[in-house]
Amino acid sequence: MDSCIKNVIVRDVGFHINNSGILNYCNSFNPGKYKRMYTILHPNTSDIRAWQGHPNEGKCFIPTKGKFLLCWVKIDDFDNPSESLKAESLILDATKKKIIEVPKGYANGLKALESDSEVMVFSELSLEDSSKDIIRYNYEQWFNWKLYD
Repeated sequence: MDSCIKNVIVRDVGFHINNSGILNYCNSFNPGKYKRMYTILHPNTSDIRAWQGHPNEGKCFIPTKGKFLLCWVKIDDFDNPSESLKAESLILDATKKKIIEVPKGYANGLKALESDSEVMVFSELSLEDSSKDIIRYNYEQWFNWKLYD
């Protein structure tokens, strides 16, 4: 069942097993608004990829291998965000697939919880437009990543 956490959509991925393998599906997901796709592989669990702010770009995250901690925070002012913003988080597990859609206006971050974890990312903007839309913030803002060491 699909759900929502403060404007972030969490979609369940179903599966069907038969003698020819496993079919994963999410019939409620419409990829039409996304312009490109890429994957992120974290070979170790010490790297933190945070925070990437996107005033105009929504992202979609699908775990393909291992586990990730995905965090997001709604940015109140991209030029001078409040230190008191509260981040939300969810564990992405490739064995319990979910599709997470983070809308524009948020910053997001990732940390692998297992070595060699990989996540597929869909983006609403072209690479050229995305490179003009990203604002980076210190990873230590808004969330204590050390809780997941």
